[in-house]
Amino acid sequence: MYPVYLESHNNGKLKSIIEEAFKMLESCCICPRECKVNRLNDKKGFCRIGLKPKLCSFMPHHGEEPPISGTRGSGAIFFSGCNMSCLYCQNYEFSQLDEGREVEFEELATFMLQLQALGCHNINLVTPTHIIPQILKSLELAIPKGLKIPVVYNTGGYELPEMIKLLDGIVDIYLPDMRYADNEMAIKYSSAPKYPRFNQAALKEMHRQVGVAEIDEEGIIRKGIIIRHLVLPNNISGTDKIMRFIAEELSKDTYISLMSQYSPCYKADQFQEISRRITEQEYEVALAGMEKYGLYNGWTQDGHGLERFAGINIKPILNKNGIM
Repeated sequence: MYPVYLESHNNGKLKSIIEEAFKMLESCCICPRECKVNRLNDKKGFCRIGLKPKLCSFMPHHGEEPPISGTRGSGAIFFSGCNMSCLYCQNYEFSQLDEGREVEFEELATFMLQLQALGCHNINLVTPTHIIPQILKSLELAIPKGLKIPVVYNTGGYELPEMIKLLDGIVDIYLPDMRYADNEMAIKYSSAPKYPRFNQAALKEMHRQVGVAEIDEEGIIRKGIIIRHLVLPNNISGTDKIMRFIAEELSKDTYISLMSQYSPCYKADQFQEISRRITEQEYEVALAGMEKYGLYNGWTQDGHGLERFAGINIKPILNKNGIM
C-alpha cells in the first residue's frame, strides 16, 4: 500500500511502534543525547520539549527541492526545539529560542489533514527527531480520518539508528542533512558529539529502508532519500569526506542537494570563521567533490539571497545523460 504507513496502520505495526516509542520517553533515549529525563511527566532535556509537541507554524511550502515541493507545495510542519544547537541556525527563533506553542496530538493530526486538503504532495516533518513518538501518535489519529499522502522525514541528521529503524514501514521519504564529517566541528558549531558516527549509521539505515529516490513522471518523489549538504565557510563541513561516504557506503545514484545558502545567523557573528557567507570558490570546490566521486544526481544552488524556510534558486545538476 502507498503510503507505506497505511499498511502498518492496518496490520497493527504502527500501534506497536508507538507503544515502544512512548516507553522510551519515560527515560528519554530517542536521540543520541539520551537525556534520560521523564518526558511522560513533562520533564525537559536538551531539546526543551516535554510531552506535548510544540509547533512554530505549518504551511504549504514551495521552497524545498523540486520533487518535494512539486507544483502544489510540501505540507511543512515546523516543530519548535531541536536536539542540536547550531551557532548559525537560520531557524533559531523556533529551534533555539522556542517560538511557537504546544499542541495536543489531535490538533497536530488535524494540521496534517488540513495540509492534505490544501493539495500538498506530502507531510513534511521539519526537525522531528526529538518528538518522534508524538508525531507517530498524531499520524495514527489522522489516518482513520483520511490521511493518505506520504511523510517526509526532514532532519538535521543527528539521529539514533535504532530510532530510524522504528520508522521502517512508516516513512516513505527521508530528507536528512549530512552536516559534518569531523566530530570536533560538530561539537564546536552544533553541540552535537559524535555527529558523524550517528549521522552515517542513520543514513545507512534510511537508505536500506527506502533506497535511491524514485521520482514519478510528474517530477514528484514517491519514495527514497535525498541528502542535503550545507556548504559551510572554511570547509568546516568536510564536504569531500561526506561525498566519499555517500558514493562508497550508500550509492552513486543518491540524490544530493548541495546548498550554498549558508548565512551567518543567530550567534555566527561571534565566531570569525563562520561570520560570512561562503565564497563562489568554496562552492565550486564542493561541487567538484561531488563530481570527483561520480555523484551526478541532485540539485545545486545559484545566488546567495536568504529567505526564511526557502531553498534558493535550486536547479538540476547535470547527470550522465544530461539535464534531469
